[in-house]
Amino acid sequence: MMNTNIRIQQIQVSGIRRFDEAISQIPDIIRLTVGEPDLPTPSHVKKAAIQAIHNDWTHYSPLMGFAALQDAASHYFQQKYQLTYAPEQIIATVGASEAVATTLLTLLNPGDTVLLPTPAYTSYQPVVDIANAQLAPIDTTATGYKLTPSALQAALDDHRRDHVKALILNYPTNPTGVTYTDDELRALQAVIATAGIYVISDEIYSELTYEQPHTAFATLYPSKTITINGLSKSHAMTGWRLGFIMAPSNLITEMKKTHQYLVTSTSSITQAAGIEALTHGLDDGSEMRDVYQTRRDYVVKRLSEIGFNYIYPTGAFYIFVQLPQDFQGTSWDFATRLAHEAQVAVVPGSAFGTSGEGWFRISYAASQSALREGLNRLALWRAQTTTQED
Repeated sequence: MMNTNIRIQQIQVSGIRRFDEAISQIPDIIRLTVGEPDLPTPSHVKKAAIQAIHNDWTHYSPLMGFAALQDAASHYFQQKYQLTYAPEQIIATVGASEAVATTLLTLLNPGDTVLLPTPAYTSYQPVVDIANAQLAPIDTTATGYKLTPSALQAALDDHRRDHVKALILNYPTNPTGVTYTDDELRALQAVIATAGIYVISDEIYSELTYEQPHTAFATLYPSKTITINGLSKSHAMTGWRLGFIMAPSNLITEMKKTHQYLVTSTSSITQAAGIEALTHGLDDGSEMRDVYQTRRDYVVKRLSEIGFNYIYPTGAFYIFVQLPQDFQGTSWDFATRLAHEAQVAVVPGSAFGTSGEGWFRISYAASQSALREGLNRLALWRAQTTTQED
């Protein structure tokens, strides 16, 4: 037995990354896996970072980020979503992933319970485990992959003897691409407020909603909402690693400590790029959203033609697709065969928890040409395998 932290030994690299690595050496593979925008970071943002290097922005920043970045974020999120966080209520983090880790590690005590609608993104469970807390999944497969007030109340009742500290709410949702209307969020807020729990609202895909505007949960429940957002998806800045925690002042005071001892501070050069994106890139995400919506519409059309069932995505850049009824095997089996036999990579639904089994995720953040070729290969492979099985 290794003499290392037992909780670290018990977690794994995410199923998304494990599968992507497992098929990475297949020749001519079309990857429709990782949520990595193929679009470039806007030129004006890149130029700001280059200028920052020339201006020697190469030293430590304040722990919570440069004041100019906090101020820019405060104005940007107010303009976009009517959020009213003051600059000093915002921490610049190393991507939304660090924001999630800092939030959970600050908020949770050993034995606390966190509620999570599933299927869900892979990063929440391991951090809850590291904090020695408990994660209680709420299966949303029977309610259109959305959390409902009755399901939330039932989960609260089921765990009434536990110390339920918080609900993690991610929307638009990874992996299903669904999001919530303003009325749906208000109905959830009524249950949450009665319970008095915190909401960790991961809104990293807030810019990518297609049929309706995005409602930020903190506008409905400001006293106990921690908002997580960033520039990875809205400005195609995944590699820059810039996220934000926005929260009530008493929580930010404590989160600042956790953030410091995890990363000290976010890259100064990245923050310079962020200031530019937030100040002069208000519409950058809207232009990218139009591209993703066109891709969404194409993917939906092709999947329907091929004969797949799917959850219609109203946000993010993912579509959750059901395995064919005649397929004998797990979602991992399906994705593995598809990768080796058709050179198309998708993510097995089991990577997002047990409620994701029987499904797979396609990311349409890939280029239009990759989507076209990948779906053509999927259609051909599906026709061939159906003929062979008949």
